[in-house]
Amino acid sequence: MKSVSKIACTLTAVLSLTLGLAACSGNNSGPNAAGNGKNASNTTSKGTYILGEQPLEFSFYGHYDWYTMPNWGEDLSTKWIKENKQVNVVPVSSGGNAKQKLSTMIVSGELPDVIWTERGSDVEQLRQAGALVPFDDYLDKYPNLKKWAGEETLNMLRSEDGKLYQFPNWYTTQPNGNSGYLVNKKIYNELGAPSLETTEDLYHYLVQVKQKYPEVVPLEVGQGAEGIDVLSSAFAENRPYQYSALSMMAVPSGNELTSVFKDAAFRESLVYANKLFQERLISQDAFTQTREQVEQKIITGNAAVYAASSPTEFGAIGHSLLEAEDPEAGYIMVWPVHKQGLDKNKIFPGSYNQLGWNVSVITTAAKDPEAVFAFLDWFTGPEGQRIIMWGPEGIYWEGTDDEEAPLFTEAFTTDTKGRDELMNATVNLQWNGNTVYVDNSKMKFESTLPEELKSWETKWQSEITWKTQYDTTEFVNLAPAGDSQEGIISQSVSEIYEKARAQAVLNAGSEAEVLAILDKADQDAAQVGYAELLAFKTQKWQDNLSKLK
Repeated sequence: MKSVSKIACTLTAVLSLTLGLAACSGNNSGPNAAGNGKNASNTTSKGTYILGEQPLEFSFYGHYDWYTMPNWGEDLSTKWIKENKQVNVVPVSSGGNAKQKLSTMIVSGELPDVIWTERGSDVEQLRQAGALVPFDDYLDKYPNLKKWAGEETLNMLRSEDGKLYQFPNWYTTQPNGNSGYLVNKKIYNELGAPSLETTEDLYHYLVQVKQKYPEVVPLEVGQGAEGIDVLSSAFAENRPYQYSALSMMAVPSGNELTSVFKDAAFRESLVYANKLFQERLISQDAFTQTREQVEQKIITGNAAVYAASSPTEFGAIGHSLLEAEDPEAGYIMVWPVHKQGLDKNKIFPGSYNQLGWNVSVITTAAKDPEAVFAFLDWFTGPEGQRIIMWGPEGIYWEGTDDEEAPLFTEAFTTDTKGRDELMNATVNLQWNGNTVYVDNSKMKFESTLPEELKSWETKWQSEITWKTQYDTTEFVNLAPAGDSQEGIISQSVSEIYEKARAQAVLNAGSEAEVLAILDKADQDAAQVGYAELLAFKTQKWQDNLSKLK
């Protein structure tokens, strides 16, 4: 990382940081032009950086409390990249407190070369302070991102100044996603494989589980009780849980975004969740448990049903472990549950959008930002994706077809343990996922296999999850800047939302009490300016729609 004191001063003002650290001062200069230090540029006569001809090292910070980057070079994939492309990535840890860590780096004048984070206000505040490098001059020189993401997606990612600063992760032009319901196969079959189509079916099933398997969590709802959000999709057609999640807190009605607290599906879902909680049918530590605690329940088979935004992540590991001990054990997925009377084919527990999940930004601390972009662009291209997903050539794939899809070897289907271990080792290193390339490569191969040889995760993606994710591209970029009037309101509404959601599930003793809590939350939100925030989000939504026409 490089000293960026001038930028730090600006950012301190922009972000209104109050860490009590020393004021920015001194004679350190801002970022210099590329070409000095560890990443001295190696370019062709046309000015294109040639990846792999000389060492490239950069620091990488994942801006999440939960994220710890695996050591680069310790798995087969990144070891190959390190040796063959001469790229070394140095992790910068959040220490479990991402907000504090980023603030500390800003005030101290040291930013990492790359920040991996959510789209939105943090990115914009860094951009406004002049701390980010635009990619526009690189797009034609390094063509993978432009080719695979497309102009429409890149335009949706551009900032107000018209420039592109964000490198998307798992961007797509086709449905994807894993949100839904995982079911413990052994328990399900022992209980007679009953119907699990409606919310009533689910309730009666959970009661049975509690009676016969008292040591098992009937319904695991994951870290932060995200499964309760997923359940909200069961109570209305064409309504992904994103609408009522903390990230959006706004529900479309006609041409406007309206209060989540008044939304019928959200209210009914919390009444339902409260009933399940009071009868001890869902995780009693749902709002406080860690990600690791959730993982342990799933991989050891100590949950009968698991509802989450990506239950397949732990489900694939758990299925493999449980099935290895008992062929009758493991996990299946079921079609998303729905309220009686609704069309099950219009129930969407999850969502996807063209922009994908999150983004990587290159800061002006990078000594050669073009070299870093060249690597990220290679990483998102066919070769980079093949290696980070399925390892170096020669083990699980050998050569490619005319569409650059890998030709998988026999070991891909026979050495499933080794394959899964390799793929699991790189999950948290997939920062620039190319959804269309990866998914199409998998599906092309899987379509040639008999049922018993298909991978567990791909089977359920093709049969259920990809068919039940809702396209929410029109709702991206709704969050206001944190230091704006709308951003301050958003923070207040978020606090009201989180408190009300938890109280409605944990503390209410009846349906009437749940609804009273939400009514009070709506009133409290109105007092801090919720209407102004909804108007802001509505305008952003309408702007998105105009770009997507």
